[in-house]
Amino acid sequence: MEKQPLLEPYKLGPITLKNRLVMAPMTRSRANNPETAAGELQAEYYAHRASAGLLITEGTQISKQAVGYIFTPGIYSEAQVAGWKTVTKAVHAKDGKIFAQLWHVGRVSHPDFHNGELPVGPSAINPHDKVFTPEGLKETVTPRALEIDEIKAIVQDFKNAAANAVKAGFDGIEIHSSNGYLFHQFFSKCSNQRTDAYGGSIENRARLLFEVLDAVEEVIDLNRVGLRLNPSLHGLFGITVDEETIPTFEYIVKRLNDYNLAYLHLSEPFTPVADVPFAVTEIAKHFRPLYHGTLIINKGFNQETGNKVIADGLADLVAFGVPFIANPDLVERFAQNAELNQPDTATFYTGGEKGYIDYPTLAEVEVEK
Repeated sequence: MEKQPLLEPYKLGPITLKNRLVMAPMTRSRANNPETAAGELQAEYYAHRASAGLLITEGTQISKQAVGYIFTPGIYSEAQVAGWKTVTKAVHAKDGKIFAQLWHVGRVSHPDFHNGELPVGPSAINPHDKVFTPEGLKETVTPRALEIDEIKAIVQDFKNAAANAVKAGFDGIEIHSSNGYLFHQFFSKCSNQRTDAYGGSIENRARLLFEVLDAVEEVIDLNRVGLRLNPSLHGLFGITVDEETIPTFEYIVKRLNDYNLAYLHLSEPFTPVADVPFAVTEIAKHFRPLYHGTLIINKGFNQETGNKVIADGLADLVAFGVPFIANPDLVERFAQNAELNQPDTATFYTGGEKGYIDYPTLAEVEVEK
């Protein structure tokens, strides 16, 4: 086979990646302990996949307020930092690179996570979705609109989480400003009807994101900070595309050129949007000309399409999600054009080792033959 662009090394700011495969951030709900801390199990999971050019952790809460799913890890306590140290040490022992994805779900949560108190969002608008709580799947509720001083506190929480990521030994961080969570809620008119400095105009709705970037820069170089966006998300997590959606993301992406970020991580549409007014159907193609830095693209790529999107100049790196769940040695399988393991979707969020650290590598399959 011709040389594969995915397997070429890449210079990501101060970091040299072995290849251009990125393991996408994926919630796996394995932090089922009182501290909601990562530990030995997560260390084994990520270390198994350390041949990827870059690993991005599952969404990691910046505070108790940020929680919206069961058994997801945090990075705001000493126990959580200690747990993540175990993970980064294991990954680095395998010559891997790993970023922590920092997360606040905003209104995509439930009072069950907050001692009966309402979750928070830009405005008191119910996303009309469902979330997994300790008592099972439940309908979302109408959140409480954040006060200005609470927004400032969230900025500080992101800064503290970034500092904790550095303490835990991460190579960098990714700010989860995607998929209908807190930042995305501020960006979107359907979820943000504020009339203060954080609502109304496109600039105001993007304000929180840039305040967080300015804050985290005080504790980590921006060339170790990535950002994730999902511009054409529609009909999920309470988000709908309107006439200002794409102009909002164009404003954000262009302004990010003023920041020396490690990368911008974009998702292609999660659902078909060809018939959705104002949506963009080809995200990489649309935003590549607007962004001058490193671009990661994600959603539904395979070996062939991943190589092609890099060869076509539409992205620098490709993030793979589910293929990395079932194939810890995905890089090696691509290099050998080998068949892939198929994922067991029933074990994506069930806890424990099954479906987490027990998928066989090519080498293990050969030994069994």
